[in-house]
Order: sequence, then structure tokens, then C-alpha cells
Amino acid sequence: MKNVLQLLGLGKAARRDDQPESQFFTTGFHDAEVPAQPTLHWVDRAQAIGARKLARPAPARRLKDLWARDRYMAGLSPEDLEACARHFDFFSVDADRDVIRQDEYGAFMLVVLHGTIAVDRQQPWGDRLRLTEARAGSVLGEMSLLDCGPRWSYCTSVTGCELAVLEASGLDTMIERNPASAARLVGSLARRLSLRLRKLGTPTLHGT
Repeated sequence: MKNVLQLLGLGKAARRDDQPESQFFTTGFHDAEVPAQPTLHWVDRAQAIGARKLARPAPARRLKDLWARDRYMAGLSPEDLEACARHFDFFSVDADRDVIRQDEYGAFMLVVLHGTIAVDRQQPWGDRLRLTEARAGSVLGEMSLLDCGPRWSYCTSVTGCELAVLEASGLDTMIERNPASAARLVGSLARRLSLRLRKLGTPTLHGT
């Protein structure tokens, strides 16, 4: 685990010595700035929006297929993709559901498998500004998963959607059981964010 953290640039200074090594991302939320609201886990959001859990084989294949063709995830081998898929859960969501809400502290990220997600930034006067629409293959929420910060925008289903969900606890389990694959996944997510930020020159649109 120590070597994985060093590979990711997350060495000893990034965690307290009394933290279990397999709880790095989960406990990271405890060390973030005092949140405006409690950390929200996917199980709570899923219940609130009526998300329905999907049987694993078909959506897991869909996730692997999308990421195998995604240039941002090109560093992941077939074995890495298989390891990743084992730590995701899969859900269907009806239209007009907030899967991510602006300013919340959420301990999960999403991958759109089917459908369309609107990404909106709420303005100080209350209106929502449409930033983009996420479709199959888009990753939502990876920034907060990695840095434990607040969400940048609302992500709302425009159509019925199928989603792959990775919780912070799932990422910790992957680090413990498949450290090399986890290192490449986190590296790919960080690269994805960096390239998007360089392209935009502004805060990320849907890396909330």
C-alpha cells in the first residue's frame, strides 16, 4: 500500500499514521474542511431518488467496453478494467433526478452507461446555468472523490439512465486488493481532470 500511495503522489504526508491503510479515501473526507453539510453516501442518494440496483453482468460489461474505448482511460489494461468493474455497483435512475447536488460533500463518483445527465451550475440569484450534458462514458464526481471537496454543480438525469457507482469505500477496497490496478485508475482519473482543466482554463464542468 505504501508503494501505491507513493506512486499516486499520496505519500505519508497525505495521511495520518493512525489511519488504516485500506481506508485512505474514506477517511480523507474526515480531514477535509468542515463541510457545510454531512458527507453524502450513494446509498442515501439512491434511496432518495428511487434508484434501482441492476444485476451486475450486463452493466459491468458496458463499463469495461466504454472505458476500453476512452482515450482518458487508455492506461488501464483489460485486467485493470476487470478489477475496476468488480468494485462498482450499478443502478438505473428515472428522468429528472439529482444524482449529484452542488456544494454537497459526496463520497462517490458515477459513470454514465446509458442516458443523458444535465450538468448545471446554480447561480447566486438562484437560476441554474446549463454547462454541459453528460452521456455514455462520462465520469461525474471524480474530483470530490479524489480531493474530498464540495461538488461543483448539479447533475440531473434528463432521461432514464444507467449508472456505474464507485464509493470511496469501494476505491479503498480496490487499493487493498488490487493496488496496481487502483493506482492506474486513480492516475487515469487525475489525468482526465488535468486535461479537462487545461482545456477549459476554468473549474471543471462535470468533474464535480
